[in-house]
Amino acid sequence: MKKILAVLFAALIILSSCAKKEAPATATEAPKLKVVLLLNGTLGDKSFFDSAANGMSLVQAEMGAAVETKTIEMGYDQSKWEPTLLDVSEGPWDIVVLGTWQMTEALQKVAKDHPTKKYVIFDTAVDYTLGLANVYSILYSQNEASFLAGALATYVTTSSMPLANKQKVIGFLGGMDIPVINDFLVGYIEGAQYVDPAVKVSISYIGSFDDSAKGKEMALAQYAQGADIGYNVAGQAGLGQLDAAKDAKRYAIGVDSDQAAIFATSDPEKAKLITTSVLKRVDNSILRAVQMHVKGTAPYGNAETLGFAENCVGLAKNDIYNQVVPAEIRTKLDELERKIIAKEIKVGTAFSMTTEDLNKIRNAVKQ
Repeated sequence: MKKILAVLFAALIILSSCAKKEAPATATEAPKLKVVLLLNGTLGDKSFFDSAANGMSLVQAEMGAAVETKTIEMGYDQSKWEPTLLDVSEGPWDIVVLGTWQMTEALQKVAKDHPTKKYVIFDTAVDYTLGLANVYSILYSQNEASFLAGALATYVTTSSMPLANKQKVIGFLGGMDIPVINDFLVGYIEGAQYVDPAVKVSISYIGSFDDSAKGKEMALAQYAQGADIGYNVAGQAGLGQLDAAKDAKRYAIGVDSDQAAIFATSDPEKAKLITTSVLKRVDNSILRAVQMHVKGTAPYGNAETLGFAENCVGLAKNDIYNQVVPAEIRTKLDELERKIIAKEIKVGTAFSMTTEDLNKIRNAVKQ
């Protein structure tokens, strides 16, 4: 009997050791945050839309596997914009990011019909009287950064720099005659006049944000009229102004992205003429919006203006800037930036101006 019990006990030990252990319970993985960017244009402008796309790259780099991102180029056919916005709103995306005043009306309609979806719109603001508690609008103090560009342009045109002439004329090339572009212009003119009230500004509007050939033609005309430095605020169309600077052997100021850095390898001759760029860091603002969404602090239902403090506007102070712009001018610009941040200099904005007020400013610097 004892022998039988011993055999049974040994068998139980063997069976127990061979029994399949139950797998430990795994924690449920959090669902990925899904963020989509809609561009009412195309990539390759080396400016505004490229900066927005870089914002999605920053989000992906910071959040890694916790996020899924996608960028959709809708092109310039406006009939496709609202249907595309509607499609993504009905899809699995948690945050829909889009930009420019041209998308405002469509967003107001679609966001109202999709109250559980979150939207971030940059470079414009929706009408919050419509009750759009699911939309966060991002504006930028581009007028303040443009003040520095106007000051730089005037310092250049009154300097002994190699490509400066004796005329006190600087150029401004806008995409369209609309408030956000004119906000750049107002700051630019005020900065120029702060340095020298006698300076003149040659002002042109291309009428689009993608016609770089027309942009080049208009910029060449400005250089021919005496401008020795020009500032483009026209997205892809503004690239024509950079081409014109190379042909005319004059200086330029880029916009939105660091355009000198972009061309430093592919076209160093052109890059060396881009004294600086007025940065509108759409990329940083998109990253910031997603970070706040994750933390639960995104101010949906409100508009917010971002500036120097949030690293969303400024001048590109790269190697070319340091090499081309004399140290004395750079020091003066740093002091002006300090005064703007400290509110010692208050820069006007086109958003609070009437057409009559704006025309008065433009006419004051007319050649």
